[in-house]
Amino acid sequence: MTPVSARLPVFPWDRLEPYKATAAAHPGGIVDLSVGTPVDPVPEVIGRALAGASDSPGYPTVWGTAALRRAILGWLERRTGAAGLGERNVLPVVGSKELVASLPAQLGLGPGDRVAYPEPAYPTYEVGARLAGAEPVPYRGKATELDPAGLRLLWLNSPANPTGRVLSAGELRDTVAWARQHGVLVFSDECYLELGWEAEPVSVLHPDVCGGDTTGLVAVHSLSKRSNLAGYRAAFCAGDAAVLGELLAVRKHAGMMVPAPVQAATAAALGDDTHVAEQRARYAARRAALRTALVGCGFRVEDSEASLYLWATRDEDCWDTVAWLSERGVLVAPGEFYGAAGQRFVRVAFTATDERVEAAVRRLA
Repeated sequence: MTPVSARLPVFPWDRLEPYKATAAAHPGGIVDLSVGTPVDPVPEVIGRALAGASDSPGYPTVWGTAALRRAILGWLERRTGAAGLGERNVLPVVGSKELVASLPAQLGLGPGDRVAYPEPAYPTYEVGARLAGAEPVPYRGKATELDPAGLRLLWLNSPANPTGRVLSAGELRDTVAWARQHGVLVFSDECYLELGWEAEPVSVLHPDVCGGDTTGLVAVHSLSKRSNLAGYRAAFCAGDAAVLGELLAVRKHAGMMVPAPVQAATAAALGDDTHVAEQRARYAARRAALRTALVGCGFRVEDSEASLYLWATRDEDCWDTVAWLSERGVLVAPGEFYGAAGQRFVRVAFTATDERVEAAVRRLA
């Protein structure tokens, strides 16, 4: 039997360790802008909801509580413009990465099936295809230029990780029409939807995109970044009720349940927009400071219209840039982690604390 690990790419972050050691040796300590993990406190309204549901001795439901489903639907209508959805159109999941990595297998895909995803891209799209034994198909440019033969699943990612690129409503609409024409299921990773800076991200569920019809469409959302809940593993899917019903059946058998206290916390987070606005303001200030510093020392920033990253280049191999920054105590992610299209870029996260961002700005000056 071929080991599962043999089907997977090398875990990329291990390759960054020598540069991390160099950055950590800087007299002022490391400024880690490589992994986009939240560092700010969990909002009080969410913590209170989690604590209030802590006495939860029974098994939670895979489909989620009625309160959680209502909160998801309310947020979808308020923030994405999706209307006319019911409780069968939503499904909580144990973090979006788990969903991305296991989705092709849960859908029953395997050898002979193809899974397409944009490049450069979050590496887990490829991992999910390989775990299922399907063929991963990275694409650059328009998804509508793909060969539809054998294509069963098409990933969209807007706002994109790592580039921060935002697809317009027109681009999304054309892609949805093409996918429906060829019978391809569309999953749209929209985890950064509320973090637009120079463009207003649009959900694939918006009526201007899908015409009010969710057939063949599922959007994936996460609370990790917008609510500082990466440690809670709180996420959900929304869209085609038939597709989500199939996933629900599989996930019941597999016991993929969001813990009851996390369900309560998620409902509270989705019902409160104030903490999201406050966190956006923090990120906006950090983004502006880092972008100015990078441009000031010779970098060019491309795309980066949304999300929590700056997609930057000095027109050299990404590892040379990583090394140059690490000598100044700043650690970033090489674009190569996200596919060959990122070979001359680095991804700079602005999720560090204000103090660490200020330290990076001083070093780059």
